[in-house]
Amino acid sequence: MASPQKPGSPADQSGQYQAVGPRGGHVSDLEITAVQGRPLPPTGQPGWQWQLVDQTKHKN
Repeated sequence: MASPQKPGSPADQSGQYQAVGPRGGHVSDLEITAVQGRPLPPTGQPGWQWQLVDQTKHKN
């Protein structure tokens, strides 16, 4: 699993991200879809970060 990313930082990969707390635990049902290279949105709580849970699959 990828490391958590701070809000406002560019997404490392495209896919579904879930909010995690300061210790890395699941904190809510808050999920977003992010595009690689675009900034991640605010999480709503200080100290929360985004964790990639389902990477986008691309057909070649």
